[in-house]
Amino acid sequence: MKGSFLVMRVLVTGGAGYIGSHTVNALLEDGNDVVVLDNLYTGHRQAVNKKAKFYHGDVLDTNLVTNILMNEKIDAVIHFAAYLLVGESVQEPLKYYHNNVSGMISLLKAMKTAGVKNLVFSSSAATYGVPKDLPIKETAPTNPINPYGETKLMMEKIMRWTDQADGIKSIALRYFNVAGASLDASIGEDHAPETHLVPNILLAAKNGTGNFTIFGNDYNTPDGTNVRDYVHVVDLAQAHVLALHYVVKNQKSDIFNLGSANGFSNLEILQSAIKVTGEDIPYTIGPRRGGDPDSLVADSTKARTVLNWQPQHDNIDDIIASAWKWVQIHPNGFSE
Repeated sequence: MKGSFLVMRVLVTGGAGYIGSHTVNALLEDGNDVVVLDNLYTGHRQAVNKKAKFYHGDVLDTNLVTNILMNEKIDAVIHFAAYLLVGESVQEPLKYYHNNVSGMISLLKAMKTAGVKNLVFSSSAATYGVPKDLPIKETAPTNPINPYGETKLMMEKIMRWTDQADGIKSIALRYFNVAGASLDASIGEDHAPETHLVPNILLAAKNGTGNFTIFGNDYNTPDGTNVRDYVHVVDLAQAHVLALHYVVKNQKSDIFNLGSANGFSNLEILQSAIKVTGEDIPYTIGPRRGGDPDSLVADSTKARTVLNWQPQHDNIDDIIASAWKWVQIHPNGFSE
């Protein structure tokens, strides 16, 4: 057991997904017993550590979740299982409300029945919408501008009322962009379709597919391109473990932002990728996309002080290098 003061049996919903699978590894390294529930809609069975027990099923199946919680004698839950594409949420809001919000209700019902009182929730900085002040603190107004962000905020509110009614303590972790891969490159990012900036840049580098587009270079930022917050997935996984210890030990619900010390611009991301890969990645500047704020950067002071979260890979080259190693070793992702 590495540095943990408490060994737990933890259920990770969505534990076959990108962030979930890295968190499973972090929990195991911390000495915990881990059970994974995933419907494999976007997750990959191969991403789940063999030391974790796996259930193929859906968090919407309340009876299944209740049985897992009781039969596996679960102490705490980390909840990742949710749809996550902002654009799709605008096109198919009902799909997102049903899966995300109903999924949280189903999980909390099961936890109430099974008497499990500790929950860490993978929320999102999409709950803030377009912020008035930067960096964004946990006290900033929450005004989501898409159904994805709104479902995450609704899930947080449901947790808060359930705490008041049933004593289920919860931590919501809000973050922006996640990138990178496990340091041994055994697991990494593999979405279909891939919508995230870093893997798409690296796929362009690997495939030599020509132009990569950066949308807008006239923003009020140092180089004119959007600035966004990036967290290494390994550091993010560690934050979930720290949050779990915090809620179990203190029996107090709370919200924490997770982010880098500094944001990175789209051009900085691209230039880092060119440096790390040694590949020329041609790019063009396209028009601005509607609704893209100049900068989105989280203030993670609270997580760094209260949770003692200390990111170890807080520079963009480290993040890109681990993602590139994953792409090189697994050119077809988990499908090889």
